Amino acid sequence: MILVFVLALMISTSMMLINSFIATKSFNDREKPSSFECGFNPLYFSRTPFSLQFFLIAVIFLIFDVEITIIMPIPLILEISTNYSIMLMMSFFIFILIVGLFYEWINGALHWPK
Repeated sequence: MILVFVLALMISTSMMLINSFIATKSFNDREKPSSFECGFNPLYFSRTPFSLQFFLIAVIFLIFDVEITIIMPIPLILEISTNYSIMLMMSFFIFILIVGLFYEWINGALHWPK
């Protein structure tokens, strides 16, 4: 079993090394990686301003969304098993979620400035 694992590890490592040698790009020209500047002033900015609040709300949503998907099968598990340690673990997990939500609320991450 260990021999198969070591063999698979060696094969995958050698394939990655061969791929890195074959697929490397060489930049012989110094000007290629530098930014392009012409003498004209830009008519508009290429980057629009992005509110950090949108990013924070999206990250908070993703975190709580993943945690909700972890919580979803808990009622089915409790229906099958009457083990109280599972119920205690679920209660502790929900408690941590609520503490995290209050922490975000107190720090103002959920406050949308006008």
